[in-house]
Amino acid sequence: MSAWRRGFEARGFTEVETAALQVSPGNEAHIGAFATQLLGPDGERRTLYLHSSPEFACKKLLAAGEERIFCFARVFRNGERGPLHHPEFTMLEWYRASEPHETLIDDCGFLLAAAAEAAGTRRLTFRGREADAFAEPERLGVAEAFERHAGIDLLATLDGGTPDREGLARQAESAGIATGADDSWSDIFSKVLVARVEPRLGLGRPTALMDYPLCEAALARPSARDPRLAERFELYACGVELANAFGELTDPVEQRRRFQTEMDERERIYGERYPLDEDFLAALAHMPPASGIALGVDRLVMLATGASRVDQVMWTPVASFGAP
Repeated sequence: MSAWRRGFEARGFTEVETAALQVSPGNEAHIGAFATQLLGPDGERRTLYLHSSPEFACKKLLAAGEERIFCFARVFRNGERGPLHHPEFTMLEWYRASEPHETLIDDCGFLLAAAAEAAGTRRLTFRGREADAFAEPERLGVAEAFERHAGIDLLATLDGGTPDREGLARQAESAGIATGADDSWSDIFSKVLVARVEPRLGLGRPTALMDYPLCEAALARPSARDPRLAERFELYACGVELANAFGELTDPVEQRRRFQTEMDERERIYGERYPLDEDFLAALAHMPPASGIALGVDRLVMLATGASRVDQVMWTPVASFGAP
């Protein structure tokens, strides 16, 4: 972290700190939150949440005039535990105002190299897989990755404006990937990604998986090159996802629509929804064009040190109840 701080400062970034207690923990369908009660001086109780990312707060700072910022944040995700997941972990987020999201790939390169150098190695490793931490990341489109590793023509399922769930299901079944009757297009996309694509990414050198389908855009803006795609990439090394990057969406109306869609899906699956951060949506109207990215610090440290689980590189892991 010291090496990363020096690198960011040399690049003209300001380190910021954001509050962990937020009105909304984030609005992604499959990320669970920790809720708590804020007790006011008058005894009134108000529900707040531990943030799952400092993203909303950082974007408010961009709207207020900051241009290059980075943040080491302790973040919280309920219901997540395993070799690559932990209910509390450290996330590194950074943002560049008025700069394209591809610039973030170069930033990732310096972070991977600095992590390896600090750990006294040149290679990232995880369960028999390796990647050269100093190699320039491969840039691979999602559609090309699906064709290469699963034999699936992803773009053909996006031609009609609305994702073709049945078309993707047929291709997935032909590739040997089982689908359920209640699986959405996004569910099937995720199954293919996890089963066939991710294990083959970042082998030998890191991979930036580029140009996600627009329906998987989250907080990313549409691609100017292809309206079916979004300005989003994820960074992989040794088959492990390390970071998620966006050319940031700044349209509050479209962002509200996406959040409501995500919360409708969360309510359908989990029976609950989280509130929207109205201050964040208002700030988007004043936010400059920007690119931003979130990187899992513990995962990268795990790869740099050769550990097999993220909790092996944490000073004090959260207590585990039940089987590890």
